Amino acid sequence: MRATHETFRKQERLCSRKTIGELFSNGKSFNCQPFQVIWNFANDTLPAPAQVAISIPKKSFRSAVLRNRIRRKIREAYRRQKQDLYNHLESSGRKIVFMIILKGIDEPDYDEIFHSTGRIISRLSSQIKAVDTRNC
Repeated sequence: MRATHETFRKQERLCSRKTIGELFSNGKSFNCQPFQVIWNFANDTLPAPAQVAISIPKKSFRSAVLRNRIRRKIREAYRRQKQDLYNHLESSGRKIVFMIILKGIDEPDYDEIFHSTGRIISRLSSQIKAVDTRNC
């Protein structure tokens, strides 16, 4: 049995329009196919170490059912792998907000989403570590 619960709570969802606006204006970004990730450090008042939002473009996926299915798969993959990111954030004393945006035009299968989400988490951890070493 695992010591940590693999949950995705309301506090971990990025919902604030103000924070999302700041994320797009001041955030750093990188691509991890088929996703683009925009992230930034957050203030210490966040209830969770990381808050995430997921965006699927209506232009590429016209059906709401399909967009919701893809969004559900991404949330599931993130939920199962987020503990590595949380461990890194808690050890560095930082909090972040980020948004995952699907850039492809084909529906990715769950295995592709799972591996890409793992790469996103490891890349976020390495970029946070790079910023921390630059500031020291």
